Amino acid sequence: MHDLFDCLRRSGYNQKSWVSTSFSRVVCRRTAQLVLRLCDEWRGIALTTHIMLVDDDALLRRSLAFNLKQAGYRVSTAANAEDALALVARNPPHLILLDIGLPGMDGLDALRHFRSRVGAPVIFLTARRRELDEVLGLELGADDYVTKPFDLDVLLARIKTVLRRVGRSDMVPPQAPGPVVVGDLVLDPGAHTVTLAGHPVDLPPREFDLLHTLALAPGQVVSSDAILARVWGAEYEGEPQVVYVHIRWLREKLEEDPHRPRRIVTVRGVGYKLEPQECS
Repeated sequence: MHDLFDCLRRSGYNQKSWVSTSFSRVVCRRTAQLVLRLCDEWRGIALTTHIMLVDDDALLRRSLAFNLKQAGYRVSTAANAEDALALVARNPPHLILLDIGLPGMDGLDALRHFRSRVGAPVIFLTARRRELDEVLGLELGADDYVTKPFDLDVLLARIKTVLRRVGRSDMVPPQAPGPVVVGDLVLDPGAHTVTLAGHPVDLPPREFDLLHTLALAPGQVVSSDAILARVWGAEYEGEPQVVYVHIRWLREKLEEDPHRPRRIVTVRGVGYKLEPQECS
C-alpha cells in the first residue's frame, strides 16, 4: 500500500488531486482519504524505533544498516565510540548495537559511557569468542550479545526481544512490600540493598533480581527457565548459560567458599535454591 502511495506522490499527485481525480474513480472520496491517512501513519510508525549501530567495519556497517532500514527501523551509524557518544547526545537511540573491538575506546569502555548518558539497551556485536569478553559485557549491563558472523534473522529476533523486554513490567521478580530475610541475608527491594550478616553487599541490578527471585522461595528449587523468564523476560532468546554466569558471580560475593556453595545450591538438572544460613 505504501509503495502505491509513494509512486503516486512521485508522479505528481498530491493528496487533494489524488482523492478527487484518480482514486475516486475506484472508491469513494472518504475511503480514499482514510487510505491516505493510514499510509502516512504506517510510514511514521515504521520509522519510530531508532537503532544506533557502532562498528568500525565499514562493509558490515553499510550492509547491516541497509537491512535494519528494510526491517522498518530508523538507523544511525558510527565507526567509533567517540563519534557514537557525540551522536547520542543529539539524537538518543532506542537500542544500541555495539562492537566490542572498536579502535580507540573499545566497546566495554563505551558501554560505561552509554549507561551514564542514555538508558537505551545495548546488544554487543563481537568477533571475540573468549568467554571473558562476553561475561564481562553482561556484568557491565549489556542486554545481550551476538557473535560474528551472525545470521540476520537471529539478530533481528534478538533486537525485537530486547526492545519488547525493555518495555515490560514483568522482567523483574514481583516486588515484596518490605525486606526479604533468609537467614543472615536481608534484601530490601525498595532500597535495592543487600546485607549479609549485617555487612552491605553491592550487587548490580541483574544479580539483585536473580537473588531476589531465589529469596522469594527460600529452600525451594527455582528452575533455570523460571529464572530466565522472571529476570531476563519471557521473550529472552539469548544464551541460557547467562543464569549460570550470574549464579557464579553471586556465589563469589555471598559464599565463604564459592567452589563449595552452601547458600546458593545447584540441584543438578533442575535449577537453584537459596538455603538459609546463619553467621557462625
